[in-house]
Amino acid sequence: MKNYVILTCILLIGTSCLSQQLYVELGTTVSAFDYENSEGNTLNNLSSKSKSYYGMGYRQSLNYNRTLFLSLGLTYNNYGALGSEDVVDNLFEWDLSYLGVKAGLSLQLFKLRDLTFFANTSLATEFLIRGTQTINNDVFNLVGEEEFNNSAWFIRGGLEMHYPISSTTAIFVGYAYGRSVLLNSAENAEKLNLDAHQFGIGFIINLPRCKCDFY
Repeated sequence: MKNYVILTCILLIGTSCLSQQLYVELGTTVSAFDYENSEGNTLNNLSSKSKSYYGMGYRQSLNYNRTLFLSLGLTYNNYGALGSEDVVDNLFEWDLSYLGVKAGLSLQLFKLRDLTFFANTSLATEFLIRGTQTINNDVFNLVGEEEFNNSAWFIRGGLEMHYPISSTTAIFVGYAYGRSVLLNSAENAEKLNLDAHQFGIGFIINLPRCKCDFY
């Protein structure tokens, strides 16, 4: 048993040396909210807002030909929306910022000369660190409110294109679509979900022991 554990550790260390990378990214999030008030009425005239997002983390190959990658990282996402209820002449606005932890998988689809295309999927848990809801001229702080869930899960999927700019660094651009689990679901209270389209750019950098030149 002891020998088996030692062998497993050696194999894991050896595999991890094949492709250890760091990534950083930034971009724009276009979010759309799915809102239902305490009376069960929905807003049909919600409009999206563009906000920024940032991310960084660790990227690890899961196979020797480097076509499947696992990534673990931190995210900082901003979401927003505008809306109104014409019947009661109410104006709504949301402005939310979340700090999150994300785990993802990337699968290489194909290569076209120096361009490499990946399909991505990820699951993230995000925590509200700043959030307001404005109704007409009244601003409500959502952080710490019992009726608002200050953490949420997000599921995302998308595509990325990578291009090497040196033997140790690649630039990538990507698109991802995500949807949240219910953000607040108190009984007889408001309900809020959001959809998010993210357009980003970033860099992947090989760590010193990574045997994975991009050329």
